[in-house]
Amino acid sequence: MSSNSQDIRHSILSNWHEILSKYGNLFSSDSISGTSPPSVFVGSYNYPKVFVGPMVPPIHGDTSLLDSPERWKGKSLEEIVNFRLNLVRGIQKISIDQTDGRYIENLQEVTMSSKPTDSDLLFEKAPSPSVSLDDESAPFGPIGQIKSAKFSGTTSVKSIEKVFYDTDLKAQDAVLNLYNSGIEISKIQKCFSIGMLGQKRKLVPTRWSITATDDIISKSLTDEILDYDLIDSCKVFSYGHLGNAFSVVLFPHRWIYEMIEAWYSNGILGFGSDCEDARGIHHPPAIAGVYFAAKLGVVEYLSKKKIQAGVVILREIRPEYAIPVGVWQIREGIREAMKQNPVTVNNFDHALILASDKMSISKSEWLSHGKISKLIKQKTLSDFF
Repeated sequence: MSSNSQDIRHSILSNWHEILSKYGNLFSSDSISGTSPPSVFVGSYNYPKVFVGPMVPPIHGDTSLLDSPERWKGKSLEEIVNFRLNLVRGIQKISIDQTDGRYIENLQEVTMSSKPTDSDLLFEKAPSPSVSLDDESAPFGPIGQIKSAKFSGTTSVKSIEKVFYDTDLKAQDAVLNLYNSGIEISKIQKCFSIGMLGQKRKLVPTRWSITATDDIISKSLTDEILDYDLIDSCKVFSYGHLGNAFSVVLFPHRWIYEMIEAWYSNGILGFGSDCEDARGIHHPPAIAGVYFAAKLGVVEYLSKKKIQAGVVILREIRPEYAIPVGVWQIREGIREAMKQNPVTVNNFDHALILASDKMSISKSEWLSHGKISKLIKQKTLSDFF
């Protein structure tokens, strides 16, 4: 681990100790009163009987920022982690098939709420002041077994309420309905996770619901763009945040998509990648949820512009990315990349050079660890038509 990475971790842990000091009474108490962003979490441990519950900070007021990835642009890694460490996760062990009963129904009302929800949790014993870190979902703070939970002040989002009561609507169609209604993806993922969507409803671990939601939406948008005309030049988009550098290359080609990511581990450079063509991907991607999160960010752009293209995404994970905060940062990073002014060239090879120039990794290294050279043999613009 680099000295910079160690410094970031040290800073975050120092802030965590400040939180512990500020809310010290919380960890000697068997209760908490606060305003949920609103937020719920479904674990994957011990599946199919999983730990389910709300996430509540020991503060009242507008806490929505604590669980709104779409609003975290420009925030530092330390700020985001500290948002999350304020959230205490209450849990009860529930079978994934149990999507009714007062406890789950209360959590569904919380998830459906358009605003933060006042919450009072009573625990079996004081929460353990531990920190949970996960590559897929954002981190959170202490965990406590819930004895009882009360919520008040929920106001349902009408579009969510509509799909919730429509038990004839398939889960996939419900996700797309909410997305097309303008509901934020992070909100849709929570609805999916807490068993609110579809005909045969069940609880879905949060990390799985995140990937499933990204996959459903990106696949739908990909099907749509297959009918659009090809772009007429190569475009390179770049963006960096939270210790991650992204380059996106669009080129004139029927839909084909590859993502390659590179990271440093004890000074050694590692790579991961996966790809698809117009037939889609029919196996779990080697780079897991990252693949679908990045895909969603770029197909949104193509759909909005009503164009079709081949896509290569490069992601360099730098040592500054000291603590994982979830795949949301991939999705939002690519969304931001696609808002930047691209560099336009008429040569695919030149585009890859420009994309690589934004990284500390050479074009030849990217090529040797991906399938780009096999997917695209032509190098000049005229060869793509």
